[in-house]
Amino acid sequence: MTADSDYLLETLLRRKCSIRMKWRYCDLRWSRWNIISVSTVMVFCLLTVFVGQYVLHYQTTKVASPQYFEITKNMQTWIDNDVPLEIVNVTADIINILENQRDDNEQKLMHGLTLRHDYESSSSGNFSKYIPEKGGIPLKSIIVTTWRSGSTFLGDVLNSIPANYYHYEPLLDYEIIQIRGPPLAEKALKRLKDLLTCNYASIDEEYLEYGQEHTWLFTHNTRLWNWCQLKPHVCWLPKFLTPFCKLFPFQSMKVVRLRLSLFEEILQDPMLNVKILYLVRDPRGTLQSRKHREWCPGNQDCYDPVRLCSDLISDYSAAIRFQRKFPDRFKIFRYEDLSLKPYDRVENIMNFFGFEMHSSVIQYLDTHTKVNYGGVSSTYRDSKSAPFHWRNDLTFEEVESIQHACKSAMKLWGYALSYNETHQKSFNPVISKFDLN
Repeated sequence: MTADSDYLLETLLRRKCSIRMKWRYCDLRWSRWNIISVSTVMVFCLLTVFVGQYVLHYQTTKVASPQYFEITKNMQTWIDNDVPLEIVNVTADIINILENQRDDNEQKLMHGLTLRHDYESSSSGNFSKYIPEKGGIPLKSIIVTTWRSGSTFLGDVLNSIPANYYHYEPLLDYEIIQIRGPPLAEKALKRLKDLLTCNYASIDEEYLEYGQEHTWLFTHNTRLWNWCQLKPHVCWLPKFLTPFCKLFPFQSMKVVRLRLSLFEEILQDPMLNVKILYLVRDPRGTLQSRKHREWCPGNQDCYDPVRLCSDLISDYSAAIRFQRKFPDRFKIFRYEDLSLKPYDRVENIMNFFGFEMHSSVIQYLDTHTKVNYGGVSSTYRDSKSAPFHWRNDLTFEEVESIQHACKSAMKLWGYALSYNETHQKSFNPVISKFDLN
C-alpha cells in the first residue's frame, strides 16, 4: 500500500468517526500509541507483581533452599521497631556458632571443673561421656518448686557451672496456673522430655512461638542468649537449637508450674539421667513475695493460700515417696536453710548433682548473697534477711489468715506458727531440727 493510499484511508476513517463521536477518540495514530503504551504498562505491572511475590517469599520462608538464605532483624528491635533488613547465610552462621561454642566448652571444661569422686574421672578434661554430640548422656539437674520460692537464685547458681545449658521455666507460656494432672500434664511432660533430650524438632510450636514474643524464656540461658544477640536469625530455629544443645555436658532446668508427683516418670527414665531437687519455702514468705508481682492478683493458683498449701501437702506426700524410691536422685531443700548458709548448702547441692564446688559458683555467691540490689525479681539479695521479710511486711491479720489455711502444711515442712504481732516481728519461723532427707 502506498503513502497516498494510506493517507486517503486515514482521511476517510476520520470523517466516518467524526460523525459518530468526538475526533480525539478516533485518531488512528493516537490509538496505535495508546495500545503500545497500555501494553508496556501491563508488562511492567506483571514484572512488578512477580518480583514482589518473589521478595515476599524470600523474606518469609525460613531455609527455603539449599543456600539457606534468610531475612533478619537485630534481636534488640526485631519485634517492635522497623529496622533495615539484612540477608544472611543461616547454614554458615550455624556452623560457625557450633564450632565456636564447642571450642569454648572445651576450654572451660579444661580449667578447674571436676566431678564428684564417684563419677567417671574428669581430671583429664575428658567429658565425652556426657556430651550428646559425642553420644554421651549429660548430667541433668531439675529444680522443682512454685513461684517466688527461691528458684531463680538457685537456677542461676547452677547455670554458673561452666558448659551448662539452662532450660529456664519451660512452661512459661502456660501463664499463672499450676498443673496437677490431666488434661495439661501429658503435653507439659512431653515438652520437658523433648528439652532434656535436645529434641527441638518435635517440641510443640507454642514453646518457640511464645519465646519469640517473650525473650526472657532464653535470656537466663546465657550461653545460648549470647549467640541470639549476635545472630538473632538462628535463635528460634530447631535446626540450630538441637545441635547447639547437644554440645553441652550439663543441663539444668527449673520448673514452677508442675506439681512434684508428676515428675515420677521423668525420674524413672534411666536414659534421661535426671536428678531433682525440690525447693520449698514458708508459705507466708511465698505469699508476701507474690504480693509485689502484678501477675499474681486475680489468679487463684497464685494468691490463694488454700491452694498453695494444698499443693505443699501433696508435694510432701510425693517427696516422701520419691525419697524412698529414688534416694540418689531426689533431694529436698528449704529456701530458708539455703539462704542462711548459702555456701555450705550450695556445696551440698553441687555434690548432690555430681559436681565439686567450682570457682565460678563461689564467685556467683560472693556477688549475689551479701547486698540487696535491683527490683523484686533481682537475685542480688542479703541472703540472711531475704526469707524473713514477711515478718515485717505482712500484718498479723494476714499472717493469721495464711496460718489458718496452711497449718498442716507448715507442720509437715517444719515452719513454726506466729502467735501475735509482737511475736511475729522477732521469732524464728524455721524449726532447725527438721530434716526430711
